Amino acid sequence: MDRSTKNAVVIFTDSHGLQKYSVRHIADQFAQKGYFVVIPDLFYGDPAPEYPDDDFDDEKWSWAHAPLRTDRIIEGVIRIMRETLGCQRIGGAGYSFGGEYVCRHLQKGKLDVGFIAHPSDFDDVILEDIEGPLSLALGARDKTFTTEQRHEAEEALESVRWPYQITLYSHVGHGFSSRGDPWYSVQRFGMEQSFNQALVWFDEYLKRL
Repeated sequence: MDRSTKNAVVIFTDSHGLQKYSVRHIADQFAQKGYFVVIPDLFYGDPAPEYPDDDFDDEKWSWAHAPLRTDRIIEGVIRIMRETLGCQRIGGAGYSFGGEYVCRHLQKGKLDVGFIAHPSDFDDVILEDIEGPLSLALGARDKTFTTEQRHEAEEALESVRWPYQITLYSHVGHGFSSRGDPWYSVQRFGMEQSFNQALVWFDEYLKRL
């Protein structure tokens, strides 16, 4: 066993992919804390543009990156991490688009622990099928993941036997954890503290177990 890869974190990015500096910064922070970090390309080199023009077809893009196709990428990455790279325990950190996939793969033999920040396209039903501890970082002003959805998530998580955590950050909206503006103190606080939330969660449920 390679001790450098024993505890690992795989980052499931938002729809803008792994090219963004903020994603790589999050990965670097986890690595500095002793985790082996992988950022898979969930979009086959076709992330959604951050500032789409009139020619961008959101519906077509979403269809091209439907769950079953994305699941195949993630399953292959996790298999390589376990069988080739020697990762014994793997945490999944999902941001926006990637949040759903933490839940879908928080299963025995796949992910051991999950962290999700401001999920999108999220169905609370999948929370009932998770098989590991899960932490959520949510924005009070997130119009993508609403207050009603948050309450539904609380009920779903209370019905499962796994430890869970839900932290609500005030005055921030969707994307605050992975692409907030550090020049605004409330967004900077949300970015920093949501990373610390994920780190403490992984330290507890990946490293200590």
